[in-house]
Amino acid sequence: MNTQEIANKLVFYCRQGDFSSCYAELYSPDCVSQEPKGAQWETANGMEEMAKKGEKWNSMVAEMHGAEVGDPIVAGNHFSCRMWNDMTFTDGNRVQMDELCVYEVQDGKIVREEFFYNVPSQ
Repeated sequence: MNTQEIANKLVFYCRQGDFSSCYAELYSPDCVSQEPKGAQWETANGMEEMAKKGEKWNSMVAEMHGAEVGDPIVAGNHFSCRMWNDMTFTDGNRVQMDELCVYEVQDGKIVREEFFYNVPSQ
């Protein structure tokens, strides 16, 4: 798959809430995931750490009230999209997160993802 095809599939899966297919089909096993400074888990290296990061994130979210995923924008072997989530954390705080997601593709797989957003107060 080329970068545009991967971008389109990632957006499709995210809109469906099918994150497991997204990771299984589109990501390199050695992918790096980067969150902003001050996030609960700033860097995850490889799918094993990314899975643990995902489990931790899911354990912190009590309820999802809404989500949106924008269309991808592709430039060379990178693409980006906007993601927005309205959620209540297990501590009772309701947060609306608006983030820019940037991905790098090599050899038909996502090798790096980086998220830009304002880190909610912990």
